[in-house]
Amino acid sequence: MSNIWDPNRLYKILRPYVDFCTRHSYRKITTEGSLPEGGRAYIYAPNHTNTLMDPLLVLQERRGPTSFGARADVFRKPGIARIMRWLKIVPLARKDRDRPEEVARNKATMEEIDQILGHDVPFCIFCEGRHRTMHSLLPIRRGIAHIAFVSAAQRPTSIVPIGIDYSDWFHYRGCVHIKYGEPLDINAFAAALADKSDSERDAALQQEMYRQLSSLIFFIPDDEHYEERLAEAMASKPRKSVFPRVLQAVLSFPLFLVCAVLALPMWGIAEYICRWKIKDPAFCNTARFGVKLIGTPIFFIIWAVVLFLLLPWWAAALLLLLFLISYSVFYDWINLVCGR
Repeated sequence: MSNIWDPNRLYKILRPYVDFCTRHSYRKITTEGSLPEGGRAYIYAPNHTNTLMDPLLVLQERRGPTSFGARADVFRKPGIARIMRWLKIVPLARKDRDRPEEVARNKATMEEIDQILGHDVPFCIFCEGRHRTMHSLLPIRRGIAHIAFVSAAQRPTSIVPIGIDYSDWFHYRGCVHIKYGEPLDINAFAAALADKSDSERDAALQQEMYRQLSSLIFFIPDDEHYEERLAEAMASKPRKSVFPRVLQAVLSFPLFLVCAVLALPMWGIAEYICRWKIKDPAFCNTARFGVKLIGTPIFFIIWAVVLFLLLPWWAAALLLLLFLISYSVFYDWINLVCGR
């Protein structure tokens, strides 16, 4: 079995295409700050609200490989486990969710994560432990503290808090803002708490991560007034005139119609999956991304055969170029009409 940190030629070849599909899953991606490079072991710690789209956004911000932690139950099927490992993802189990044997494997996983950091590959952990589509944070779990302090005992180590804010968790081609916090020097943090017990030191780091992450996102405390505060925040946003949106939708309708036909096999599959196969709507954009990733090359070849058989070469070539943006145009037009 190969090591997570070993170079992988196919992984390197496919990464630009995956990053391309990630970027084009959003109408706009803005960033504040940047990821630090070199000189230390880096642990990335983003908030977690949008399933697979969160790690994809973290991944595309760095040219080199990044390793990730994911819930252990995903690894139960051997074939899936091999794919996940090839993608540089390791299983992290929780006592309140996973099987005892999966929890028992955490020790070996933690040792491997330490080796990953020792080979200059950043490790990304979603320290809330699960995703939730709210402008708040779940309690920070202890795993990030264990990983950070074990690494800091052997090498210079920093945690990079990352705030990810989406304009929409449930509809494709929204906007996203990524804000990178200042790296937290774990060696200095541990030295300042040298007289504390391990549990006190871990709790202090968990509290600090909660504080830093909440400062990087549009944050509403998760209490009994959450819905009221959210409604007030939404109401305070300036309303745009409807007329320009309607005019743009009418003028672009012919383009939308052509793109809807070209992208029909893809958006049809994606929306079928979202409507009938997915119970948690937070996974819908992950499904739409997956259809774009896999479907684009497949249907490009199919359309190329059909179009060049039926049309003059110049018309077929033009429609093929249009096909490459048709999936995005389809969802952009739907969002325009719905006022998103």
